Amino acid sequence: MLSPSFSHLTALDIGPPELIDFVADAGFQSTGIRLSPAMVGGVAYPLEIDGDVFRETVSRLQARKVRILDIEVVRIDGETDISSFASTIEVGAKLGASRICVNGEDPDLQRFTRKFAQLCALAATHNMEVDLEFMVWRPIRTFQMAAQVVRDADYSNGKVLIDALHLFRSGGTVVEIQAADPKLIGALQLCDAPLQSPDVNDTPAILAEARAGRLPPMEGKLPLLELIKAVPISTPISVEVPMGSSPRFPDLLSRIRHIREAGERCMQMAIETTR
Repeated sequence: MLSPSFSHLTALDIGPPELIDFVADAGFQSTGIRLSPAMVGGVAYPLEIDGDVFRETVSRLQARKVRILDIEVVRIDGETDISSFASTIEVGAKLGASRICVNGEDPDLQRFTRKFAQLCALAATHNMEVDLEFMVWRPIRTFQMAAQVVRDADYSNGKVLIDALHLFRSGGTVVEIQAADPKLIGALQLCDAPLQSPDVNDTPAILAEARAGRLPPMEGKLPLLELIKAVPISTPISVEVPMGSSPRFPDLLSRIRHIREAGERCMQMAIETTR
C-alpha cells in the first residue's frame, strides 16, 4: 500500500533524534524535519554536522529504516541573506533530504523571486528541489502567485508545494491544479477540514485552524481524492495534520498512527477511483 510521509508540524514538540523513533513507531517510512523556524521565535531543531544530535539522528534513521523527505522552513523576507541557509541545506543533504520547503514573507515579489532563485541555485548543488508554499496570510497567498514566482525564478528545481488546506482556503480549486504545468508541482500535503472556511480577514482564526485545527484525511469535506488525482503520479505526498488532543486517542502516538492510516486510505481510494 502507498504510504504518505510525515510532516513535522503534525507533532512539532518532538524533535530529533527522538522524532525518528516516533515516526517509525507510528508506521511511517519517511518524515520531514524542521531545522529552521517558520516564524521569528518559532520551534525548530537546528543540527550541526559535527554534533552528537546529528550523529544520533543519522544512526536512528539507519536503524529504523526511515528516510528524510524534506527539510523546513527556509523563511525568506526582505532582509534574508540566502547564504545564511548554506549550513542548514548541507545538514539536510547529509540527512538524505531531497526537498526544501520555503515560506515567503517579503511583499516585494521581484526581490523575493531573486532570492528564491538564489536558493534554488544553492540547493541545486546538493541535488535538492525547492518547494514554495503559499498561505492566505502571507504575501505569497495563492497557487497562481507561487507558480508565477517559480516561473520567473526559472530554475528547474524550483517547485510549488500544495498544502490542501491552504489551497482551498485561498480560493484555489482542483481544476486550477489540473490545468497547471505539471513541472511546477513539487509536493502535496494532505489534511482535511470543513468546506466552510474561517473568515479570511480573521487572521487569528485562519492561523488557529492551520496550526492546530486540522482533521485527518477523509474526516472533513475537502475534495482530497480529486486533488490527489490532479497532481502528477510521482508527486511526493505527506500528511500535515496538527490538531488538538481528543478522547478518541489515548495518546499522541495512537493519534499519529491514525493520521497515517487515514492518509493511506485516502491515497488508496484516489488510485482505486481512477481505474
